[in-house]
Amino acid sequence: MLQTSCPVLAVQTVAENVFLLVLHAPEIAPLVRPGQFLNVRMGETYDPLLRRPFSVYQTNGDRLELLFNVIGTGTRILASKREGDMLDVLGPLGVPFTLDDDRFSTGVLVAGGLGVAPIPLTTRELIRRGKDVRTFLGARNKNALVMMHLVNVEVATDDGSAGMRGTVVDLLEQAFAARPFVKPKIFACGPHPMLKATAALAERLDIPCEVSMEGPMGCGIGICQGCPVELRNPAKKYALMCKDGPTFDARAIKW
Repeated sequence: MLQTSCPVLAVQTVAENVFLLVLHAPEIAPLVRPGQFLNVRMGETYDPLLRRPFSVYQTNGDRLELLFNVIGTGTRILASKREGDMLDVLGPLGVPFTLDDDRFSTGVLVAGGLGVAPIPLTTRELIRRGKDVRTFLGARNKNALVMMHLVNVEVATDDGSAGMRGTVVDLLEQAFAARPFVKPKIFACGPHPMLKATAALAERLDIPCEVSMEGPMGCGIGICQGCPVELRNPAKKYALMCKDGPTFDARAIKW
């Protein structure tokens, strides 16, 4: 984990109210693993104590990309950044997805909305390991879809404007019913209800599944104890999303 000041290279609009922040981060970018995140300070004058967590969307040499939407003052400030502006960044943080596992051959990537954020980096690293990759992407409508750096994509939208009308979990269930996947393992990220439904489907089909949890974080390093995740294990009832996650074995979570 490093704290460093990174210059902004670009802020691009990539979908409806969705932005891609590109940073020059030569110290951090090579260290990032799929599923990890950065904690970013929005600015020196706005909320200087609390950073905001963002999953790393992609890395390329000394560059890294963060995906976000504008939901409040902090992310509005972030969207207004220009080339050359500096951001105070802490990372990489959190537990990455478990990709070095010979027990699966097909990575089944499932994302809802901005849950697509860790999927491109996961895709790249799975392919590098010789795994087959199948991607299932859900969004409100076609304008909210972000599909850069993804492969073998199937889409579901709430309004049916792209792909299947319905949820990404409906789409995933139909796919598993329609054709076999060779030794699959699910990697999912998205809103809590989507992850809960994905975990239930994986358990019913007896398919291993890891989820990347979304939620508010304070410090991002386990000090404030502000991001608890309830576990099934009676010996350890809670974990911290930032320190023990954000990736978890789906069967470990008490949904």
